[in-house]
Amino acid sequence: MKLDFSALSPLEAYRWLASSVTPRPIAWVSTRSPEGVANLAPFSFFQVISDNPPTLLINVNTRDDGSLKDSLRNAQASGELVVQLVSYAQVEAMNASAAVLPPEVSEFAQCAIASQPCELVQVPRVVGAPVAFECRVAQIQPYPAQRPNCHLIFAEVLLAHIDDAVLNEQGRIDPEKLDLVGRLGGSAYCRTTERFQLQRP
Repeated sequence: MKLDFSALSPLEAYRWLASSVTPRPIAWVSTRSPEGVANLAPFSFFQVISDNPPTLLINVNTRDDGSLKDSLRNAQASGELVVQLVSYAQVEAMNASAAVLPPEVSEFAQCAIASQPCELVQVPRVVGAPVAFECRVAQIQPYPAQRPNCHLIFAEVLLAHIDDAVLNEQGRIDPEKLDLVGRLGGSAYCRTTERFQLQRP
């Protein structure tokens, strides 16, 4: 089959892209509002885009009514965020934090997700996350330029917290111990429990 994306509605385009470009890692993003409310939300349009400087990219869509999500507004205001990776053990908590809540309500409190302070940013991080990146906002770019429907957050990594339990004897991350969750299309997810190796030519 062929798909002419110029003839698709935004929702149809999203469904085809989200169901074909898989699995996608999930950025479990924590931020803090100017009023001090800690926010936590998952995003699956997410990737590493640079190692020098070490930078992550998170796409935050606008809401259906055109308003900005709390994660984006908080990152704009503070210039800080924490990006956690989601283990299978925390998948239910991650899913619960996707609920739409008023800005004055913290997902940490609402979903009973334990938090702890960071070292370099004034944003809490999720207790038990296998990996958490303390980040500063390098750039926020509306996209597309005319009538943007999302914002791209370029997050420079300042410090990483890696659970010792996921490390191997050489002190490197062991994928067998990491057991991360990936996003597929619709309500489908996957785990990093099946792997194989290839030697690059």
